[in-house]
Amino acid sequence: MTVDLITVDDVEAAARAIAGSVVRTTVLPAAWAPGLHLKPESLQPVGSFKLRGATNAVSRLTPEQRARGVVTHSSGNHGLALAYAARVFGAPCVVVIPETAPDIKIAAVRDIGAEIVMVAPSQRVARAQRLAEERGLTLIPPYDHRDIIAGQGTVGLEILADCPDVEVVLVPVGGGGLASGVATAIKGRRPDVKVFGVEPDLAADAHESLVRGTMVTWEVADLIRTSADGLRVPLSELTFAHLHARLDGIITVTEAQITAATARLVQRSRLVVEPSGAVATAAFLFRRDQLPQGRTVAVITGGNVDPAVLAAAAAA
Repeated sequence: MTVDLITVDDVEAAARAIAGSVVRTTVLPAAWAPGLHLKPESLQPVGSFKLRGATNAVSRLTPEQRARGVVTHSSGNHGLALAYAARVFGAPCVVVIPETAPDIKIAAVRDIGAEIVMVAPSQRVARAQRLAEERGLTLIPPYDHRDIIAGQGTVGLEILADCPDVEVVLVPVGGGGLASGVATAIKGRRPDVKVFGVEPDLAADAHESLVRGTMVTWEVADLIRTSADGLRVPLSELTFAHLHARLDGIITVTEAQITAATARLVQRSRLVVEPSGAVATAAFLFRRDQLPQGRTVAVITGGNVDPAVLAAAAAA
């Protein structure tokens, strides 16, 4: 099956659509790790990069679709982002959240004003699809959507603008929407820059998929073992096609390395970082032998972290 990939032109159109609604996060040098720069998407109003894709997707709905409302399934960050974007556009929003999601993310979605439906992790997609059919809502999934991927890709455009001498970009991989968009943006403008995805050893379905050259789906029971709760989701055919075509590879990191990287970012860069957001930095710190040398930007995807996890990182 041939999959129609987005282009850098789609990402640039998304950048125009979200301008003024999404924070243009800066690229920060990590003084404690020479050669490393950080793209802290944790500084977005909703605490993660997900606001980019959600805003782009909602901006493209018709007035009638917005009036009926939107629905999604999310472990927290995409749900929060969609709720925020929907509120900006005056659209009702329903978020289906797996019971394993951190309480802080659930509370944040509720505070924005979205309707929450809690389900078992394996039921999240089916329940969201059913709600869309029953209520006439528009389903906007976390990553299996061209407008979402294009919106997330604006991270890559900003990296190129703020760090023109970048040589390597490291991007966390869960469902693959962010890595798909970033790789599209960077390869479309600077094909010489190497783009690597990073994921936990305990949720390495994307790594296995790229090695095999065909999409491999892990059981939910396996994915939820990692502390990086935002990366506990499988690829889609759409995101796999993008990653297969445009990533230079995928690096995996251990739980101990994720914990250490989270602590380093909290203590040395004074950033609020969730484990999912620290995996790219973990690859730079602990997997340098698997990466090209050169000026590197690691994307910090989010900072919606459980207070106990944050306290442990600060005290480590």
